[in-house]
Amino acid sequence: MSALSNRINNLSESQTIKMAKMGRELAAKGVDVISLSFGEPDFHTPEHIKEAAKTAMDKNFTYYTPVAGYPDLRAAVVGKLKNENNLDYTATQIVVSTGAKQALANAVLCLVNPGEEVIIPTPYWVSYSEIVKLAEGVSVFIDTTVEQNFKITPEQLEAAITPKTKLFMFSSPCNPTGSVYSKAELEGLAKVFAKYPEIYILSDEIYEHINFIGGHESIAQFEYIKDRVIIVNGWSKAFAMTGWRIGYTASNSEIAAACDKLQGQITSGTCSITQKAGVAAYTGGLESVHQMREQFQKRRDIVYNLLKDIPGITVNLPEGAFYFFPNVTSFFGKSFNGKVINDSDELSIFLLEEAHVATVGGDSFGDKKSIRISYAAAEDKLIEAVRRIKEALAKLS
Repeated sequence: MSALSNRINNLSESQTIKMAKMGRELAAKGVDVISLSFGEPDFHTPEHIKEAAKTAMDKNFTYYTPVAGYPDLRAAVVGKLKNENNLDYTATQIVVSTGAKQALANAVLCLVNPGEEVIIPTPYWVSYSEIVKLAEGVSVFIDTTVEQNFKITPEQLEAAITPKTKLFMFSSPCNPTGSVYSKAELEGLAKVFAKYPEIYILSDEIYEHINFIGGHESIAQFEYIKDRVIIVNGWSKAFAMTGWRIGYTASNSEIAAACDKLQGQITSGTCSITQKAGVAAYTGGLESVHQMREQFQKRRDIVYNLLKDIPGITVNLPEGAFYFFPNVTSFFGKSFNGKVINDSDELSIFLLEEAHVATVGGDSFGDKKSIRISYAAAEDKLIEAVRRIKEALAKLS
């Protein structure tokens, strides 16, 4: 009998991390693997942010920090939300965490009781349902398709609501699909939530600045539901700061105090040096962010045109983030060298072994019909990767 708790035994391994690990193991054997499995910008952190971290060390910001973050960092977040999103928060409503993933977990664990339902549109980021599982909640999924650009309708939302619904969680721009909700689409959802004052909304906006259709829209802009919205955001994607591990929530004061309390018993405050780097990022302008976004858009267009040219793949044009999520069901039931492809996870393994390209199967994102392809890589790598994918898929019959 295992000595481990049911809690950990029931938890699934992150498939994005698993595929990245498998790719690294194959590369360690001397295989030329192109990894398109991880959600990580391939750019370096901008110099002014790194300089701020060096200055912080020189000034001995090396001690424990307030659990919810340094006052100047929380003030910088408040300023960013006002200046960029026209949203009014106070510093006491901001809780800085060790990455947006912890911010998500804090919010879910502070809100969801055992047996309460959390509505999640599919496809969704792999950790959403697992965090709900940790909270002993029940995930209720709303399925979407590539034909509807992976976005739910107000009618679908209302049909999923039950007396047990406590929380709705989604991302825009979305990981893994790159879909972006417009203001009108968000307003349609907000009007549904207005009928159900007991339901909270967790809005994951970590890809806010990697948006190819104009300004970012937050569901928190609708005042009649704002007090029930928990915004999750951070620095990792927009500022290429994945390894710095810093994110935050913006919420009503009760939820913020609860997240502060929970975090105080688990990790306490985020790294002091990282926080000072975060201040520099939010007060130093968005020039580097815009430059990175332009590169991502260029890469998106290149990969889109290449993927469209692969027989059997159905793909839409993502509006944000840096992923494609093509439907690959036409390859299910086909085989190569006696091995049959039954689902998207098996197809991803096939592409890793045969094409030496690491992708992620869609099952862990709540969609067994698709695979996730990250285009956070250099253009030459992307062109070569899609060439390999097309060549490998042509071998299936």
